Amino acid sequence: MNQLSYMIGIDIGTTSTKAVLFEENGKIVSTANEGYPLYTPTADVAEQDPEEIFAAMLAAVRHVMDQSGAAPEQIMLVSFSTAMHSVIPVDQEGQPLMRCLTWADNRSVEWSEKLKNELGGHEIYLRTGTPIHPMSPLSKLLWLRHDMPDIFNKANKFISIKEYVFAKLFGEYVVDHSIASSTGLMNLENLDWDEEALKIAGITPDQLSTLLPTTHVMKGLSGTYAAEMGLLASTPFVIGASDGVLSNLGVNAIKPGVVAVTIGTSGAIRTVVDRPKTDPKGRIFCYALTEKHWVIGGPVNNGGVIFRWVRDEFAASEVETAKRLGISPYDVLTKIGEKVRPGSDGLLFHPYLAGERAPLWNPNARGSFFGLTLHHQKEHMIRSVLEGVIYNLYTVLLAMEEQIGRPEKIQATGGFARSPLWRQMLADIFDQEVVIPESFESSCLGAVVLGLYALGKIDSFDVVSEMVGGTFEHAPIKEHAAIYKELLPIFIRISRKLEEDYEAIAKFQRNLPAAD
Repeated sequence: MNQLSYMIGIDIGTTSTKAVLFEENGKIVSTANEGYPLYTPTADVAEQDPEEIFAAMLAAVRHVMDQSGAAPEQIMLVSFSTAMHSVIPVDQEGQPLMRCLTWADNRSVEWSEKLKNELGGHEIYLRTGTPIHPMSPLSKLLWLRHDMPDIFNKANKFISIKEYVFAKLFGEYVVDHSIASSTGLMNLENLDWDEEALKIAGITPDQLSTLLPTTHVMKGLSGTYAAEMGLLASTPFVIGASDGVLSNLGVNAIKPGVVAVTIGTSGAIRTVVDRPKTDPKGRIFCYALTEKHWVIGGPVNNGGVIFRWVRDEFAASEVETAKRLGISPYDVLTKIGEKVRPGSDGLLFHPYLAGERAPLWNPNARGSFFGLTLHHQKEHMIRSVLEGVIYNLYTVLLAMEEQIGRPEKIQATGGFARSPLWRQMLADIFDQEVVIPESFESSCLGAVVLGLYALGKIDSFDVVSEMVGGTFEHAPIKEHAAIYKELLPIFIRISRKLEEDYEAIAKFQRNLPAAD
């Protein structure tokens, strides 16, 4: 056996950290998934404990090493994928001054609006590629500066969860261009911190980490942590990139005209371009992968989390049925949804239960059913919820098409791909053929392919096409696509017309006393 024959991809996510050990040809050998809480004491708070995440990362790597039986000297590289938009204020000793603020934390909503309307936010977006929204670390820093001054003033640095992990592993504060490009603080053209953005945030460059390419190889791994993970201290660690851009790489959506759709807990739609590109209307992001690969697209808050809401709040009997049959409750629910005609007999669902990022960029957006009649039953509501998630992603694609034209190919991945009904809906609503790649581990696969590129083992990303198979292909059904084409303009108009009402109802909800 080749001494250096394995690679480890690590994906640090919102609710768990995953490690996957691959052979050099991309074949999965072992996987591990370590969960941790997302702390949400109120509707606007979404925090994580950095130490819980660090411990989960160590444990996940140890588990894949133990499961695989690989020797430490057989690990060619470890490469990282990480969720975007996190902020941790740390003191001079590197200790967190509060829990990590995740992308889903909405406490900066008022400062986000102020940034957008009064502080030149759109111009900052055009330079940095991060839409103005409470998810953005720039908005979070404004909130910390003005609403949490004690913490803000004590902070020696403001870092992301990946920076926290790397500081513990290597004793350095470093950040890759990909994670930095999602902060709203990095100028895309010169790959340096944006002076105006930092001035508005009230911070200096030395309060941020050193910027590095996504292909940078770290040295000097702590011997203690290397031993905990079952690795050699000399193992090359590639700093890697963000989960979104690496998912595109991991599903082989890196050539012009190929679009990746991901629906997990949340969702996203993305494509790769060869230079930074932003949207005059501020609807899509632009994040770095490498100096020659930039990912544009839009994230949505409301993906599989909406289906989980249906399961938890409206499907007690279906959950019991699933238990008796020994199958997933989601399989029972999709079977029910299959009984209904495409378009749910004119019932539309706007899936904005967690506000919305793309294409509205409106944290005040709220969910609703529209078109309800006495004719509609539970099965109509189930199907309309699934359709609503896809409708919303399609509206993001419409904004992207103004920049890239109509896509040539759709590659889809994420938990939704386990549902044949949902996969076919995607093809019908997008009115395009959809290919579902073999591996659901797209971000981890993207991380190790980037690692191979970083170490000079490959000279292009074309190798990923040999690692990704296609298990499902769905062509649009003409009659279904025609129905969705008629309903989509209605779906879009409603969300635009309700902007003032979204703000009013969100304000009312925020002023409600806490529930007992």
